Amino acid sequence: MVLADLGKQISGALRKLGKATVIDEAVLDECLKEISTALLQADVNVRYVAELRKNIKRTVDLEELAAPGSNKQRVIQKAVVNQLVEMLSPDKEPYKPKKGQPNVIMFVGLQGSGKTTSCTKYAHYYQRKGWRVALVCADTFRAGAFDQLKQNATKVKIPFYGSYIESDPVKIAKEGVDLFKKDK
Repeated sequence: MVLADLGKQISGALRKLGKATVIDEAVLDECLKEISTALLQADVNVRYVAELRKNIKRTVDLEELAAPGSNKQRVIQKAVVNQLVEMLSPDKEPYKPKKGQPNVIMFVGLQGSGKTTSCTKYAHYYQRKGWRVALVCADTFRAGAFDQLKQNATKVKIPFYGSYIESDPVKIAKEGVDLFKKDK
């Protein structure tokens, strides 16, 4: 799922709060269910989504909001936004690539954790900011890894490299990086 789609789905779930005549536990749960579904479809870790949901429910006290003049929709929206920001805010400075020199970034993780999708999203993000990007598939163990990367990269017009026959991931990585370093 593209980041814009995720934003639309979260915004849509929050907009439904404005259409509800009464915002109670059931309406809040439905909103959180839609947000959770959108996050899970965007490859966000299940534990993060569960924690986000729990924190929002803890933050939003519907009984306290029953007072006249309180804007439940605004309070819930603020709680959702604050929890998303907290979830996405790292404890340390993020890596900042340097312009004018090659920046090689390796993604490592368990099978099915969303590495290929994340790599493409990461490269596409920098591509839209004017960086020259490329993807190298060094996953020689998972059948279809190169096909998936090729499909994702083609969709967002990012150059890619990989091999169907080479079994040494180090060799593929080196060849790919060297190829794209030469290709100025």
